[in-house]
Order: sequence, then structure tokens, then C-alpha cells
Amino acid sequence: MRNVSRRWGPGGLARLLPVFALVVAGCGRTPVPSGSAKSEPAAEVALPAVRFVDVTEEAGIDFTHFNGAEGDKLLPETMGAGAAFFDYDGDGDPDLLLVNSAPWPGREVVPEPTLRLYRNDGEGRFEDATREAGLDKAFYGQGVAVGDYDNDGRLDLFITAVGRCYLFRNVGEGRFEDVSEEANAKGPGGWFTSAAFLDIDNDGDLDLFVCNYVDWSAEIDKDQGFELAGLGRAYGPPSAFTGALCVLLRNDGGRFTDISAESGVQVFTPDLKRPLGKSLGVAPVDFDGDGLVDIAVANDTVQNFLFHNKGGGRFEEMALLSGVAFDQSGSPRGGMGCDWGDVAGDGRMALAIGNYASEMTALYVQDEPGGLSFSDLANRYGLGAATQPPLKFGLFFFDYDLDGRLDLLTVNGHLEPDIASVLPGETHAQPAQLFWNSGRVGRDLYLKVDAEAAGPDLFRPVVGRGSAYADLDGDGDLDVVVTSNNGPARLFRNDGGNANHWIRLTLEGDGEKSNRAAIGAKVAARIGERVLHRQLFPAKGYLSSVELPITLGLGEADKVDELTITWPSGGTTRLEDLEADKAYRIDELGGLR
Repeated sequence: MRNVSRRWGPGGLARLLPVFALVVAGCGRTPVPSGSAKSEPAAEVALPAVRFVDVTEEAGIDFTHFNGAEGDKLLPETMGAGAAFFDYDGDGDPDLLLVNSAPWPGREVVPEPTLRLYRNDGEGRFEDATREAGLDKAFYGQGVAVGDYDNDGRLDLFITAVGRCYLFRNVGEGRFEDVSEEANAKGPGGWFTSAAFLDIDNDGDLDLFVCNYVDWSAEIDKDQGFELAGLGRAYGPPSAFTGALCVLLRNDGGRFTDISAESGVQVFTPDLKRPLGKSLGVAPVDFDGDGLVDIAVANDTVQNFLFHNKGGGRFEEMALLSGVAFDQSGSPRGGMGCDWGDVAGDGRMALAIGNYASEMTALYVQDEPGGLSFSDLANRYGLGAATQPPLKFGLFFFDYDLDGRLDLLTVNGHLEPDIASVLPGETHAQPAQLFWNSGRVGRDLYLKVDAEAAGPDLFRPVVGRGSAYADLDGDGDLDVVVTSNNGPARLFRNDGGNANHWIRLTLEGDGEKSNRAAIGAKVAARIGERVLHRQLFPAKGYLSSVELPITLGLGEADKVDELTITWPSGGTTRLEDLEADKAYRIDELGGLR
């Protein structure tokens, strides 16, 4: 048996070795790593009067994630599970799907942990509909993606797991069927994490990109003898496992074909002997504006990937060339969740990646709109030192106060339950971090929001993993769900976000040249001299999926002067003078309805 004085689990302890030595010597607190920039004090500014209130119990959510841990400390037990908001029954209200894991083979738990589906009554109260929906399935689940893969107007579910994937077709009347086998959607075998529905070739149906973490088995894990000094068995680091290859499944009329190898999304080490990736987060977007969806992948302890779509189902991996592969010193980080957004409101896309403890959140911002090069402006934009302490998993941009600017939420939690015994000052459960976008492009673009401003509920420590947002009660502002590894999911109602004006857009493609769910559609909303840019991709953050309707915050404006929708087909719809504080349904064929 050997002592493990390195980073455990995703991120491990490798770069904390000097810190570990100091702690053992009795020096106590973890220092800020040398070379880390420190944020300058921001000018005084009034944070929005918005509070997030924990309404889990009153909303009827009683889900607790189960990770199967019984002392063997197998790495998947640290990963938690995803969440998805989606309207599965077509009543206009976002319902909630929570992914669960399972006991390890040879062990039994009663009642058996399963997926959980909660039906929304339209006012933010939920009823468990799992069994009647046919989703009372047990497997070691990880993430969830939402899309209408067969273009029948009903949203389907793709669930990733340890060992394989599952495709559940929405057959109507509130029921799902497992069509993994007939649709060839199980995947080639692996430890699958985040996934995304996207149309890579603009042929009108949705393909699937699937992250694959590491080459793992219980036998490999147990044989390596990971230990915490004096505490026994520990969770191992990803550096102890061989990487894995991402998977791309092309939709050929409702049945999927694995085109991973020929598409260019399989990346190997420089000697071409081993898979390079250790992928946990995926975020699609057309960052260069050529009408083809590109794919960002957050990797753990190895370089990130940026797959540039060259057309014809082919991708070029260009993370190193574009500047999003490593940190500013040229080192890889422990990447988990990721998301895209126009954070400065100037048309430059930014890729945010939540990283391991002691590593700041990355914010790779385009040097110019539509360009292929990025610079990490996290420190300049206020996401530097403030984001270093926690271990960041779930991450997404959203406009929680509806002022038209994209704010940032990260959901945090350590991997090793005994971490405080080894590194005083570290904790297993950790508070979320919320950053408000002030609109001032500079060092204080993002300001950290505290419990005084947003209430204490959101910041109560949890072992945070997945997260998603939706307008649960129809009041226009965005509410949040957070999953906890081996703990209860929490639902937070947004109180006060709708003090500003808003519109909500539910988009429907024609089902032929554009996918019916309109995933990949672009929205440009002109409000006076401002233009808000959004692209519809529900796959965000870590293992999770947000609602499909797009919420646009208008601030004090009482209308959208001009709205332009560019559909996945390339066609456009233009509308004028859309009144604020209303929800609109827009059909590619029929326009506003």
C-alpha cells in the first residue's frame, strides 16, 4: 500500500503536493499558488435585489442521489449526477428529470434507486411521475441530454452511465420507451459523462456528442491501492487511469451511426498510442458564425478540446491553436462543467470552464467576434482569485436579474469526504458561487454575490454536482436546481428577478430542414442600441440540460424593437415590436403564434 499525497479524483492532488507537505508540518491553511493574480477591489455598485429561496420541500421534490459507496472508494462514486428541465408532456411547463446511480454488482438496496421524473403543475409544484412514465430504471447513471431525435414534436431523453448509454423515446401520453438497442444509441462502451444533442451536418435531425471520461473498471481501481495517510482507502486521481475517446453518433433517420473515428473527434496522445481525453463537460455553439456547430469539451488534468466544424461531418481539434487548451502558464487544469456566452455584450463568444480547487474558473474570450483565437480573461473580468478556493462542477451562464447581461453560477463540492483531515480549511460540502454581470467590461465585469444580497439558501454548503435552470412558475425569471453527490437535490425559486422586463421564446423548427426542437437556432434581439445574442443549446454545465425556451432580459425596456431568428436550416424569421413580459411561440414555417 502506498500513500497518496496528490489530488484525488477529477483533478487529483498532484499539484497540491507542496501544500500537503505544509499541512502535515502544521502550517495550516492552503496558500494561494504562486503566480496567481489577485483581483483588485471593485468600485461600489448596487447588486440586484434578487433572492434565491429553497422551495424543495414545498415544491414536492424528495430526490436523494445514491452513489453506491460502501467503503471501496471507487472513482465513479465521486461524480454525482445530472439534472434536466424539459417539457415532456407538452403542457408548456418545464418538468424535472434527475439522474440516479445504483448499487455496485452483487449488492442490493431497497427500494432500488432509479431515475426520477417530476411533473410540473405550472405553478412550481411537482408530482412524481417516474413509474407512470416508464422511467423507473436502475443503472449507474451520470448525465442527461434532451432533444427530439425523431422530429415527432416530443422531447426525448439520452442518459449517460458507467458502461453504456440509454435513449428513451417519448411516445406520447406521458410515457417513454427504451429504444437504445433499435436506435443503436448504447455507445461503444466506456464511462460516459456529459452529452449533447446537436445537428452537426444541418440535415434536419439531431446527432449526439458524448463525453467519455477514463478507461475504468472496479478491478483497475481496487488494484492501485490509493490511500490517505492514516485514514485508509482513498479515491484515486484521474492521472492513474488511461484516457478515453469521445463519441459522435450521427442520426441517420432515427438510427445512429458511430462516426467518431472518421469525424476527427477522437484525440490521441502525441505518440498515438493512448486516448488523450478525460472528458467531463461539453458545450456546443457556432462560435465563428459559419452556420456549423462547433464543440467545446472540458477535460480533467489534460488539455481541453475545441472541435471546429469543417462541414461534411468532419471536425478539426484546435484547442491549442485557439488558446483554450491550457491555463496561461501552459498547464492543463481539472475541467468539469463548461458553457458559452456573449458575456461582454459585444458579440465575442466566451467559453467558461469550472476547474479544480486552487484553480480559477477559466474564461476564454474571443479576441474578435467570429475569430478563431481566444484569451483567458477570467482574472481581468473578476473571475480570478475569487473562484480559486472551491472545486467547481456545475456551471452555466444565465440572466438571473433580467437586465440583459449573462451572469454566472458555479456549483461546488469536493471529491474526498475526508479531505478536511488532510487539508485543513478544505471541506467536502461547499457553497455555490454566484457572479453578477455588472456590464462594465474590465476587471469588475463580474462581481461576486453574497448571502446578504441573494439570501442564504443558495450558499448553504452541499457536495454540488449538476445544475440547471428554468422558469418553473411562469413569472418570467429563472429558477435553479442543484444536485448533490449522494445527497438531496435542492430547488431554488428566484424571487425578484422579474423586477426587470423580459420575453420568453419557444422555438419550433420545421422538422425537415431544421430539427423540430430548433436546437442550434440563433437569436438576435435589438433593444434600442443593444443587441442580445443567444444560441439554443440546452446542454450546459456538468451532466445537465436547461430548459429549451430562451429567456431574454430586457432591463427597463418595455419591448424588443427587432427580433431575428436564424434557424438551423439557415432560414430567418424577423419580428418587430414584441411587447415585454410575454411568452411567444415562433414556428419556422408559420411565424409567431
